[in-house]
Amino acid sequence: MKRYLRPTAFVDAPFGLDGRVARLAGGLVWFSAVEIIADDGGRRIGSEMVPVAEIERAIAGDPDAEAAWRRIVAPRPALTLGERVVRLDQPQVMGILNLTPDSFSDGGKHVGDPAAAASAGVAMAADGAAIVDVGGESTRPGAATVWEGDEVERVVPVIRAMAAAGVALSIDTRKAAVMEAAVAAGATLINDVSALSYDPRAMDVAARSGRPVALMHYKGDPQTMQQDPRYGDVLLEVYDWIEDRIAAAEAAGIARERLIVDPGIGFGKTLRHNLQLLNGLSLFHGLGCPVLLGASRKRIVGALSGEAPVEKRLGGSIALALAGAAQGVQLLRVHDVYETVQALRVWRGQRDEALTPL
Repeated sequence: MKRYLRPTAFVDAPFGLDGRVARLAGGLVWFSAVEIIADDGGRRIGSEMVPVAEIERAIAGDPDAEAAWRRIVAPRPALTLGERVVRLDQPQVMGILNLTPDSFSDGGKHVGDPAAAASAGVAMAADGAAIVDVGGESTRPGAATVWEGDEVERVVPVIRAMAAAGVALSIDTRKAAVMEAAVAAGATLINDVSALSYDPRAMDVAARSGRPVALMHYKGDPQTMQQDPRYGDVLLEVYDWIEDRIAAAEAAGIARERLIVDPGIGFGKTLRHNLQLLNGLSLFHGLGCPVLLGASRKRIVGALSGEAPVEKRLGGSIALALAGAAQGVQLLRVHDVYETVQALRVWRGQRDEALTPL
């Protein structure tokens, strides 16, 4: 039997609650209870809600659960991205810069114009994005694979220009050759939607780069991933899958401190699967890595708002970003940087007031 720990029963502030609340991953969120979920052979067999004051007694003698608890309450160290340091004691925004003709949201907007694309990325940083994530291949459902040479040609000039402007940059790619070229051009983080499993060389390239790496869960490939995806318990299965990829990365020489985890909203999941993951996001803090949430403008927003087209999904995207922040998510990957940063500043203002003693 395996037990999973999900922080819950969040509170506004810890004052007067010594020993009865805990701080989530060193961030701005406090919680007063933990849901202990029991799984036996891939089947959820029960759960119980345990107050924080009693959690250590409840998990005593279970080394895996004890390790998860230590990771849940341990602060996440800042990301060192070249000359930039991104603190993870508060939610940060990662801006999306697509350099593809076929991305689901803004495909084609910057194709063939590296200078305009770089200017757009610099503008995201000016609007408050701590990191700009640059991608040269669409991984939307049904997207075709892009030859690595074309992908390099799309991303490298833009990364080089933005790096010269002092922007902290992530490369969104599944391919080792693209990772190498992007890192050489100035990318300081590797974001792989296949969790370093698509390209046989990717794990070694990521390890040798010394850069932080985001590992995302997916099921299938872009051509097939939305064709009737099935899970027994999506929350626990995604957790276990990412846990295995963390172990593989550590075995390859990538320290856990360099890893970021992403549950992969929309990648091989139905609407219900996505909602279950979003409701249970705090579980992933038990992996001991910063959590990245990428739900901006995705199908889930349209499905819950009268089939709203991509360009009319801002409100729902911000709602999902704030839901992530409320569960301690450290990184929010979004298209609408200015609006999301503004929403987070309002959220942060509320948190700061709640955490200011009277």
